This record gives sequence, structure tokens and C-alpha cells, in this order.
Amino acid sequence: MQIPKPSEDFCQLVAVTADLCFKPWKHAVVYQGLLNNKSNQLDQQIELVIRIECRNVEGKRHSELDLDLEIYRSGKDLNLMIGWCNKLDQPMLWQGQHSVWMDASTGKRCQVPNNGKSLESFARRLRALFT
Repeated sequence: MQIPKPSEDFCQLVAVTADLCFKPWKHAVVYQGLLNNKSNQLDQQIELVIRIECRNVEGKRHSELDLDLEIYRSGKDLNLMIGWCNKLDQPMLWQGQHSVWMDASTGKRCQVPNNGKSLESFARRLRALFT
């Protein structure tokens, strides 16, 4: 059985949420794949990875602002991992019931980066939409 890709509605909802949280940038969602499928249902025990690509209002790509988003369940909770695709020196955000910033190379907890509040807002909005 082939696992379906996320729906266009799902991808559009993620892109619109990014547009709202990271104004004035515009965003598109690119499906990267499923990392794990522990059941035959798309909404259970799946680790979904998408890339959120950034453009300015004229349509010019700004790949330095692209994000990787991993969505997965742990028990009944929905969790998100968000990091910058092309800024591996920047911390990553884990968003579950609360926000935790981690050093991308060590996985240790760290301080919120300067641009972190908008990313936390984005993560909270996404999590609220899908829980």
C-alpha cells in the first residue's frame, strides 16, 4: 500500500500560516517524504518532513530563509521540529506542549535566537491547527 502525500489543502494551510507569521515573505511547501510509517493510516505514527521555501513579494527566492519542518506524534501529542535548511549553525526549535530551543550540532538546550519568537509563533499556530 502506498502512503499518500499530504493533501494540497494541508500544504496550503502550512504555507498560509508561514505567510502570516513571517510577513512580508511568501511561502510554498515542498513535500520531502515520510520518515517512518508505523501504521497504515496517514494520521497515526507518521514522521512527515516538508520544506517551506521562502520568496519575496516579487517572487525572488530567498533560500537562506527556507525551513525544514518535521511533524510527528509521540503518544497522543503532536510534535514539531523546525530548523533553517541553510543555516546549520542556528538552533532548532522543538515544539510540543511548550517550546524548547536546541543547539543543532549538540542537541543541548540553548537560548532563543534573535529571530526565534516568530518561529515559535508559527510552531504554536501549526500545532493548534492540527491537534
